[in-house]
Amino acid sequence: MATQLEPKELDLQEQIARIRKTQEEVDKFAAETRKVVADMIKTQADTKFQPWILILQGALAAAALMGAGVAFAKLFLA
Repeated sequence: MATQLEPKELDLQEQIARIRKTQEEVDKFAAETRKVVADMIKTQADTKFQPWILILQGALAAAALMGAGVAFAKLFLA
């Protein structure tokens, strides 16, 4: 009977196994959370300058349309 574990020791080993399994799950969720946060930070950095880029593109489009209008006016009025 020396090879058999006592019930208290068996319960302790089951608890340790459950704790290790839970810790692995927590580590997995923490890694997933870090990945999501990193993606969020990257997205925020990418969208930080987007309004300014939109304004600049609008100004360039307006300048191009004005230039085209002036070219047509010069073509037809000259």
